[in-house]
Amino acid sequence: MAETPRTDDTSAGREPLWRHALGEQLRSLRQERGETLAETAGRAGVSPQYLSEMERGTKEPSSEMIAAVTGALDVALVDVAAAIAENLRNLRPSVFTGPTCRAAYALAA
Repeated sequence: MAETPRTDDTSAGREPLWRHALGEQLRSLRQERGETLAETAGRAGVSPQYLSEMERGTKEPSSEMIAAVTGALDVALVDVAAAIAENLRNLRPSVFTGPTCRAAYALAA
């Protein structure tokens, strides 16, 4: 199966795909721990190839797969999601200034 080409969505004025943002975050966490794909994948119960595809953003992993990998990395899913949201916010702050987002942030505060 051919790999999905990855384009710089933000330079084209589009939001990055969730799977790309997730993959970058998972790879960053794994590398911070100094682990190989095989080590993390083994604990998560997935193949190293599958984990690699998740990290490259070529897979649309199920919530169960995401939970398995975040568990293997000893991080809470909510922390991964928050880090991704922060990264996206830093990429395109204007996206988060609309009335819907302002209202959501006001409720969260």
